Amino acid sequence: MRLDLLKALNDERAARRGAVLVTDLADGTQRLVRENDVPDDALAAQLEAALRSGKSANVEVEGKSYFLNVQVPPVRFFVIGAVHISQALAPMAKIAGFDMTIIDPRTAFASPERFPDVRVIAEWPDIALGELKPDRYTAMAFFTHDPKIDDVGLKIALAAECFYIGALGSRKTHANRLARMRDAGFDDTQLARIHAPIGLDIGAVAPAEIAVSVLGEVILALRKKPLRAEKAQPAAEALP
Repeated sequence: MRLDLLKALNDERAARRGAVLVTDLADGTQRLVRENDVPDDALAAQLEAALRSGKSANVEVEGKSYFLNVQVPPVRFFVIGAVHISQALAPMAKIAGFDMTIIDPRTAFASPERFPDVRVIAEWPDIALGELKPDRYTAMAFFTHDPKIDDVGLKIALAAECFYIGALGSRKTHANRLARMRDAGFDDTQLARIHAPIGLDIGAVAPAEIAVSVLGEVILALRKKPLRAEKAQPAAEALP
């Protein structure tokens, strides 16, 4: 790899942005495509698929062969609320490969004993997220049922364009949540990105079942190929 390409790739890694090193297998020439430049690239469809999967692969386009070396940051999953659903979700999400963090200012809930092998931060979301700096490779789920705790994190998640935002609560609770977010300045397009009621509709009842539905919804948001109508949405709605 040329030194200038390596430096550019390292810059993207440091900034937690995706990139693809494209190698023409006929002559060995290489170029780096940053994720923000993918839509305008001649290999846009192949590059988008590669970034979604996070897997490097050979592709053939119009009779030419390329190797796509995919570089994407580790996907983080921040959960606001150290509740029973979080206890079931944390180990499953770790097995699925997510970098898990539990955030809750209530020290009676946010303890290492209740969440072994998972990072737990007993702080208010604005303090914890101010250091963690969520981004487009971050999923966030809100489980506290307490607007004082959830709302500040929701505002940060929306502003950071997290690829998944989900919140627990009934449709009435969510309607009240949306009203508060509108008062905070978010528009309906932005608010449509909040999955609520949270989780896939699989009839989940018990905390562990709800955790399964949430993890499935997060994976769907991460890996699903967007529909044409979804691609037409503003950039804030695009998946990483």
